[in-house]
Amino acid sequence: MARLRAPGGCPWDREQTFDSIKRYTIEETYEVIDAIERRDYEALREELGDLLLQPVFHAQMASEAGLFDINDALKAINEKLIRRHPHVFGDARADNSEQVVANWDAIKASEKPDAPQGQLDSVNRAQPALMEAFEISKKAARSGFEWARFEDVVDKLREEVAELEEARLKGHMEAIRGEVGDLLFTVVNLARWSGVDPEEALRRTNRKFRHRFSHVEARVAAAGKTLSETPLEEMEGYWQEAKQA
Repeated sequence: MARLRAPGGCPWDREQTFDSIKRYTIEETYEVIDAIERRDYEALREELGDLLLQPVFHAQMASEAGLFDINDALKAINEKLIRRHPHVFGDARADNSEQVVANWDAIKASEKPDAPQGQLDSVNRAQPALMEAFEISKKAARSGFEWARFEDVVDKLREEVAELEEARLKGHMEAIRGEVGDLLFTVVNLARWSGVDPEEALRRTNRKFRHRFSHVEARVAAAGKTLSETPLEEMEGYWQEAKQA
């Protein structure tokens, strides 16, 4: 990377900045996730290499600006892992993952005493909204802001559905938007109570929908028609075929 960025190197690489490269960092992360979900370990090997390029690229640009280099970044994460795992590298106790997380949060808070102390301040606002909602709900629950029973969350879901129906009847778009958001946030809490990562669950459903819809498209094409020419009942029959298969 130093060679690529040096005079006489690659014009494209030399033109890049932190801002121009950040979108590739996000793309490579999702490509790693996609390879994991497809259980394509050959692709995962390649995608991990692509992802590793990203911190090298950022660190090289930082080094050129006199900020830090890749060794500084690696030293920082090594020190952090040791510091936040005192039950492994020290004398602390952590008999389960919940205690590990509690210790981690406490140590993290002590490292930055001047940082905002709100429970949700550490939740990354830049991540996808579904993931952010999941982290927010977990943080709030750890603080005691939590329903007593799973059934209470289900009741909340019914309440939000009713409020959305009411907003639609009134035709207030801003209210509809707000109620849809509330409904999605409640579904995230249902996922958390069920021990399910909502992001992973939705990605699985997306893959399932893609597969079944592709079957519908293939069956419609085999009948010599287009989707717009095909009655919904017929497409639903093809959908059920894919579901049974």
